[in-house]
Amino acid sequence: MFEEFMGIPAHPLVLHAAVVFVPLLALLTVGYALVPPIRSHTRWVLGLLALGAPAAALLARLTGDAFFERMRAANRVTPEFVPILERHQDFGDNTLWAALGLAVVALALVWLVAPRSAGASADNRPGRPLTAALQVLSVVTAGIALYYVVRTGDSGAKAVWEGQ
Repeated sequence: MFEEFMGIPAHPLVLHAAVVFVPLLALLTVGYALVPPIRSHTRWVLGLLALGAPAAALLARLTGDAFFERMRAANRVTPEFVPILERHQDFGDNTLWAALGLAVVALALVWLVAPRSAGASADNRPGRPLTAALQVLSVVTAGIALYYVVRTGDSGAKAVWEGQ
């Protein structure tokens, strides 16, 4: 199911969605957390990215697993090359978990730190400690997600270009 799209291996096609959406989620989460004036303009975009980025990372992982098994079944992967691909898979797994963690933080921000409307009272807003905690979590989880996206992409590119 996750192996091909119109005769082309799906993994090289799908992974680009994760490479774009996870960093966008990271940047927008930090922006939403630290720059209150953009909240009213980016709330729904952040919510959609919080759903789409982990889905893209999951699809990249599933298509990567299918691609690896296809190559292994066709005897196109040498035993010496397997650890390189497994390291890439480990980075991909960490990217998925980081994207999920970042999505949870982003959704918490959207839910708890909504833009203040003209008719909203101060009673509906979260306390300063909760907002500060979410701001710190957004920066930390965004940094982790960006790190793993870069490491996953780097290890995959090296695997492709350095050969089997």
